[in-house]
Amino acid sequence: MEKAIKRWWPVFVLPTFAAFCIGFIAPFIMGLGLSFCDFTTVADATFTGIDNYVKAFSDTVFQHAFWYTALFAVASLVVINVVAFAFALALTKKLRGTNIFRTVFFMPNLIGGIVLGYIWQLIFNGVLAQYSTSINLNEWYGFAGLIILVAWQQIGYMMIIYIAGLQSIPGDVLEAAEIDGAGSWRRLFSVTIPMMMPSITICMFLSLTNGFKLFDQNLSLTAGEPAKMSELLALNIYNTFYGRTGWEGVGQAKAVIFFLLVVAIGLIQLRATRSKEVQA
Repeated sequence: MEKAIKRWWPVFVLPTFAAFCIGFIAPFIMGLGLSFCDFTTVADATFTGIDNYVKAFSDTVFQHAFWYTALFAVASLVVINVVAFAFALALTKKLRGTNIFRTVFFMPNLIGGIVLGYIWQLIFNGVLAQYSTSINLNEWYGFAGLIILVAWQQIGYMMIIYIAGLQSIPGDVLEAAEIDGAGSWRRLFSVTIPMMMPSITICMFLSLTNGFKLFDQNLSLTAGEPAKMSELLALNIYNTFYGRTGWEGVGQAKAVIFFLLVVAIGLIQLRATRSKEVQA
């Protein structure tokens, strides 16, 4: 078998690698080049240097979208992971019907973001109608609505990861801590959480990057209203590229900045949480 694998591995690897290069590497390099050009199509690109990046950084709407997105990503990170971890703790106890609850909590993750946005828009506007307002009339209503929507969608997914992490903790370690006199809170913070750090690393990475990359839900729930004040970074880039004539190059520059930002934040978060992981 090993000889066959060594002999035939190109047959299996090269098609996938070629598809990756054609579908990701080549468009990424082309997009990076276009961020330094003025263009409407790839055939009429004209090199303009760093002008697109200067316009991107001086765009006040883009600056607002950055801070709004950063605040949203941090808030959603905390809400999603705290609630998901609490649910995971509850559903790993010896309670009846835990499998049903796990399924119910996971189901919202199967619904598309566009559909969820429109559903929750109807719910929020129905509640806010009694106060003669709507979710599109206040940026902080939109902010709270996005937090609730994303938390409702992603908590079940993160909960499954936390449950897997909790079930991987050796029972004798928890029993030894209990015999030594550690209470439930002491065991949680001194034993359970440190040994759960691999799962926490994964969940924090997913929720943080998803918070920065959020697009579908933002588009369908608020569409950036009022006056682009509830516009997250991904939606701002989309509106710049497709909604402002002559700004395609600026939109591409924003996309490159966005990519570098998400990669940098993701790597910093991974480094910070992995340094706290312990071995069982």
